[in-house]
Amino acid sequence: MSDSVLRLTGAALGYGRRTLWSGLDLDVAAREFVAVLGANGSGKTSLIRAILGLQPLSAGRVEVAYRPVRRGSEDIGYVPQQRRIDPLTPLRARDVVGQGLDGHHWGISLPRPDRRAKVDAALHAVGAGEYAHMPIGLLSGGEQQRVRIAQALVADPPLLLCDEPLLSLDLPSQRIVTSLVDRRRRERDTAVLFVTHEINPVLPYVDRVLYLAGGRFRIGTVDEVLNSATLSELFDAPIEVVHVGGRILVAGIPDTPEQAHHDHHHDDTAIA
Repeated sequence: MSDSVLRLTGAALGYGRRTLWSGLDLDVAAREFVAVLGANGSGKTSLIRAILGLQPLSAGRVEVAYRPVRRGSEDIGYVPQQRRIDPLTPLRARDVVGQGLDGHHWGISLPRPDRRAKVDAALHAVGAGEYAHMPIGLLSGGEQQRVRIAQALVADPPLLLCDEPLLSLDLPSQRIVTSLVDRRRRERDTAVLFVTHEINPVLPYVDRVLYLAGGRFRIGTVDEVLNSATLSELFDAPIEVVHVGGRILVAGIPDTPEQAHHDHHHDDTAIA
């Protein structure tokens, strides 16, 4: 793609004798929303770490904005899993957002004429302006995730990585977070790689799916990947995919990637 923001070429990642995935070729274009799905241990978070420059690939290349990845790149915004913050944390919401401009270090930030304006704009863009001066630890889980999104986007990166940002959030907060991410990519042409356990919260926004399983993967549209034939082939096991009331339900996913290829013992599991 001529407007590729993220490019993985022949990428592989493994630990010891175990290969999480290999031969991965993926181009994510500006304004594209790609959901990353897979069982626990399939390498979803490891993929995020590799793109962030925190985990070297076993083989292949990964580039962001046509440059090799490096730790602390301003071309990448990162939204982590939602985790409760200690109520006694002495940071305000705007302090957390400002870390997106300061490189996430403690201490006094360097003066920048436009810093305050950028932080204010990022907070207002996610609807968090009213609690900009509140201690971050006193905010609800959904409010904290709004602040994390503002932090990830304050430097206006071309790529946004979201690693399970919906965990522990109620349904209204999940809808808010996903709609904020979608609005951002449409307004600023931001490419989005969104790791999630469930496809349904992001189903209205997804352009393509990357599904990781047992050292293998499939890439395509939702309909091309999330169907019984494709997932049964990927897991080497009988998987049933049904569409009910605008939702996608998947039954038969093994608990671990290894189970798909060794013991064929399956529990019905809804991942969507």
